[in-house]
Amino acid sequence: MHSSFLAQAFVYLLAAVIAVPLAKRLGLGSVLGYLIAGALIGPFALKFIGDESGDVMHYAEFGVVMMMFVIGLELRPKLLWRLRGPILGMGGVQVAGTTVVICAAASLAGWEWKQALATGMILAMSSTAIVLQSLAERGQMKTEAGKSAFAVLLFQDIAVIPILAVLPLLAATTLQGTADAAAHHQSHGLDLAGWQHALLILGAVAAIVGGGRFLVRPVFRFIAETKMREIFTATALMLVIGIALLMQSVGLSPALGTFLAGVMLSDSEYRHELESDIEPFKGLLLGVFFIAVGASLDFALIGAEPLKIATWVLGLVLLKMLVLFVLAKFARMPGQDVSLFSFALAQGGEFCFVLLSFAQGANVLSTEISKPLTAAVALSMALTPFLFMVHEKLLLPRLQKKANERPMDTIDDGETPVIIAGFGRYGLTVGRVLRMSGIGVTVLDLDSEQIDFLRQIGFKVFYGDASRVDILTAAGADKAKLFVLAIDDEAKALEIVDTVKKHFPHLTIVARAADRTQTYEMMQRGVPHIFREASGTAMEMVEKTLTLVGIPTQKAHRAAKRFRELDDQGIQTMVSIWQQHEFGEGYISAARQQIAEMERLFRTDADAANEVAPDQKAL
Repeated sequence: MHSSFLAQAFVYLLAAVIAVPLAKRLGLGSVLGYLIAGALIGPFALKFIGDESGDVMHYAEFGVVMMMFVIGLELRPKLLWRLRGPILGMGGVQVAGTTVVICAAASLAGWEWKQALATGMILAMSSTAIVLQSLAERGQMKTEAGKSAFAVLLFQDIAVIPILAVLPLLAATTLQGTADAAAHHQSHGLDLAGWQHALLILGAVAAIVGGGRFLVRPVFRFIAETKMREIFTATALMLVIGIALLMQSVGLSPALGTFLAGVMLSDSEYRHELESDIEPFKGLLLGVFFIAVGASLDFALIGAEPLKIATWVLGLVLLKMLVLFVLAKFARMPGQDVSLFSFALAQGGEFCFVLLSFAQGANVLSTEISKPLTAAVALSMALTPFLFMVHEKLLLPRLQKKANERPMDTIDDGETPVIIAGFGRYGLTVGRVLRMSGIGVTVLDLDSEQIDFLRQIGFKVFYGDASRVDILTAAGADKAKLFVLAIDDEAKALEIVDTVKKHFPHLTIVARAADRTQTYEMMQRGVPHIFREASGTAMEMVEKTLTLVGIPTQKAHRAAKRFRELDDQGIQTMVSIWQQHEFGEGYISAARQQIAEMERLFRTDADAANEVAPDQKAL
């Protein structure tokens, strides 16, 4: 038995180690790599693992539980309260809308209404694990679509509870359904009256909330004082497992319980340490979960009824997309967020497997329906990474192009001495100071949402492409004296520099550069005044750090100023070397010498001017 378990573990890990790096290298993403690996090694393909993959799925679902705990750690209670609208509004509408649409489609196909309604409720669920992992990999969790998807998924986790309560009521045979429902409750230790069960649920939730706020923090403080990292990790795992067991014992979703615990600990001083301790286990178990989903694909069943299952998969994805698209449009999401939201949640979810199994056991759905539905859900989950790729490669470029097809504004600012291209966090600061100083400014930007927002709060900004000669002419570049370049897009910034230098050479360019590479490119083009974005903030931090370690404020200011002077001199020296070698060995060797020389000059100047007291040098 033990050797069998070790063999299974070895096969799972080997499949992950081989498939995931290959999938990432091919641009398919880690989730698809896990799914492909599971499909290949599963009992319906190469048969490296047996039918006990269902047991592995049961344990692997704990990865979803850990993921929800980590997500909870990142959401403070105040932020979660602000999300109550999207959670209840968007989440509730998505679940209700998808249930109604799928129920209607199944009824039109000739299904009995109870079966159609049960199927609609079950298929309203989406995959928390796949969606959040895919969004996080692409850095899209902070987008409007990402935040809305998270809110919907959280509501779905909550909705599993009432769905489990409703399904037995839809049993084709009332007596059988009631018996199976009773058996189900007994299996969870819940042979209680309805009001008693409700009180038990409220008590469990109260215990998690109260314990997270008042009991767990002192425990972690006590454990942290031992300075034994492994005990802290063991305590974190014990907490997650204990909450999962508590929620299971009262018939609730373990993922929901650990999410609540994470939220309660999000204000804790141990939040980051908890997150870093749980993260490796979460990632590994999620990987095993995805492999188990791939392994659950019954190719024999799919091969026996390919047209039927393909129709169900296509119907599921398209119907859910339709509901999500309407919901996103109603919520007035931007175009690319509408499509991302619609594609991201269009699959079935891990809770579908649980609900389908329960519905079959409660005699709501027959085996002839539940087995093909299970295969369709698994296939829809496997399709999700491809849907993300379709959105990323085909739809997104077209949507972005369409967004940029907004007609340019008519510029009616008159003659101003300064033109600013880019009014984001950098250009906005420059523009405000100039206007407060009584200096006229004409502002151009290509971010439609930013322009609309700035206009709402009282700024006059024109939608215009500063790389076009006609736009610059309309902005008064012929008569202006200064051109401030503050856009984020590095390639676009260089294009604008070329246009201004060629057609308006009298304009003095003051440019923002993101890093040294962009600085070198601009120096090559003859831009006289370049400010590296991170430099100013870094120097402020340097001065503050020096004062905090005991150096007088004036001396700290001089040290920061001298460092900037030497760094600027180094930029002048290194640009010619960069032109020859870019970041090759020649550049690296010269950079090392330049850094050493800069440090020598800095120390010599400091000692000569007695800038740093002897007792501070040790610092």
